[in-house]
Amino acid sequence: MTEDQSGATTDGGGDRRDVVVPLRVYKTVTVFSTLIAVACVVGGFVLVDVATDRASAPASEIDVPVAIGGIGLILAGTVVYAFSTRFRTAEMGKSKDDADEPSDNG
Repeated sequence: MTEDQSGATTDGGGDRRDVVVPLRVYKTVTVFSTLIAVACVVGGFVLVDVATDRASAPASEIDVPVAIGGIGLILAGTVVYAFSTRFRTAEMGKSKDDADEPSDNG
């Protein structure tokens, strides 16, 4: 595992980048990113629900721009949550680094 000047660490062969931050920053990122992700996903489903008239509208009456906006909002929530999982504190270990687990567990 190597660490660059920004404090990000990388596994030798993977693309995953973990950003090591203080505990206070980690808590803040986790709380707000989760709130934003949940709001985006719920809002996206509400928009899809409105666009399809509670899934009862025929295909010709679906409001396509609103439906696409809803799907985009769901995807945005997914991206926010996935980005937030890159943060960790110095005290946090990775489960694959634990000695009690075999390295070939997938």
